[in-house]
Amino acid sequence: MNARVRDYGSNVYPQVELNHHILSVLVQNRPGVLARVAGLFARRGYNIFSLAVAPAEDHDKSRITIVVDLDSAPLEQITKQLFKLIDVIKISELDPQHSVERELMITTVKSSPAVRSELMTLVEIFEGKIIAVSGEVLTISLEGHPDKLDDFEELIGEYGIVELQRTGRVALPKLDRGTRLKNAS
Repeated sequence: MNARVRDYGSNVYPQVELNHHILSVLVQNRPGVLARVAGLFARRGYNIFSLAVAPAEDHDKSRITIVVDLDSAPLEQITKQLFKLIDVIKISELDPQHSVERELMITTVKSSPAVRSELMTLVEIFEGKIIAVSGEVLTISLEGHPDKLDDFEELIGEYGIVELQRTGRVALPKLDRGTRLKNAS
């Protein structure tokens, strides 16, 4: 992996060329909707790089954030197929340069007493949290831009990753600084 410099405190990341595209799909919050969306991707042979789903601002709806591998399918074809599903309300294409992306990682890392302080310093630098400790391992929680999590994962690999789980990306468009919320005082 190439050496990269990022400022995690101000969330500044370099512009990188991606082979992925982010779709935010608003759907009816009904049983089977996620299965139908995932099934559509599987039937067409489209590769899902990341998938996250949860209720939206209106609990009758859910927002599915799908990061799609652009090499597996053209974006226009994906959106046409998604709109054919009855429960799909809206599809937004999110440009990584104009969106806010976050992901959560929870990992258990080998941590002998000899390297524990070193590992704790690394967690602090990345603004993570140690959420469980035992004699030889630490469980760490870290949230942030996916690139930040990638960098952290690469660094802790030297210590020995016992288990690791990432949520997948969630994303929303960046706010226009001149935009005001309705009913705001």
